[in-house]
Amino acid sequence: MATGTPGHPVVVGQTVIAAGIGCRSGTSASDIEAAVRMALARAHIDADALDVIATIASKESETGIHAAVQALGVSLIIVPERELVAANDRVETHSARVAAFAGVGSVAEAAALAAAGPRGTLIVPRLTVGAATCALAAAPSESAP
Repeated sequence: MATGTPGHPVVVGQTVIAAGIGCRSGTSASDIEAAVRMALARAHIDADALDVIATIASKESETGIHAAVQALGVSLIIVPERELVAANDRVETHSARVAAFAGVGSVAEAAALAAAGPRGTLIVPRLTVGAATCALAAAPSESAP
């Protein structure tokens, strides 16, 4: 599965939309995809506008995430811990349990914000479907040279 680099827009001249994913081990692709689609619907964004799904290194081998990425036809970004933590000051949700595990208030929100880059803003805070959480962040893409 392809992985990208957080903070580097994948589309020139358009808004970059990143979905951050958090989940329990073994979460189904259907829960993850449903969480992404629910977040997109809340933001009134078509699924075709989604650019990337982002998550943390400990979730890199989750088959449900990989299957959802494939079903949605987007790239997967594995966010390094330092970039996840750097995005933590922009998250809206603060879970003590998640902070103890991952060092951030919300894995989904921090991953989305890190993937969107330093100009990224949270457009849908963390929501939950089954054992999956999703948040959306958006950032203006770099202008073409």
